[in-house]
Amino acid sequence: MDTTFPDLRKYGGADAFLRACKPRTVLDIFTGKWTGLVMGALLDGPRRFNELRRMLDGITQKMLSQNLRTLERDGLVTRTVYPTIPPRVEYELTGLGHSAMGVLRAIGDWAGEHADDVLTARQTYDERAREPVRAV
Repeated sequence: MDTTFPDLRKYGGADAFLRACKPRTVLDIFTGKWTGLVMGALLDGPRRFNELRRMLDGITQKMLSQNLRTLERDGLVTRTVYPTIPPRVEYELTGLGHSAMGVLRAIGDWAGEHADDVLTARQTYDERAREPVRAV
């Protein structure tokens, strides 16, 4: 098999192009629409569910629940239930979650710097797509 990329497996390294690659599995955490936003909302400290829901314009209750559950499962968020009536539940970034924020901040910075470029490219593409196909 001839590939453009070196096969790192023969050197004991990971190959993110393989389905079972551990780093690829972990990278999947950050590909969701809401993951970075949920984590960003927790950056300043613990928050309750409804507080997060109010902060994250457009997220549904179901999607927020799913994201928090996944982030907790992956060790990026902790869920603390306080024994009050009714129970008070707070979500907070773990040390692992805080360590991932550097990467997410960099992506957010890039998005802020290049949002206009991307939106212009989309508009140009959409305009071209509406044009009739011409024979060459």
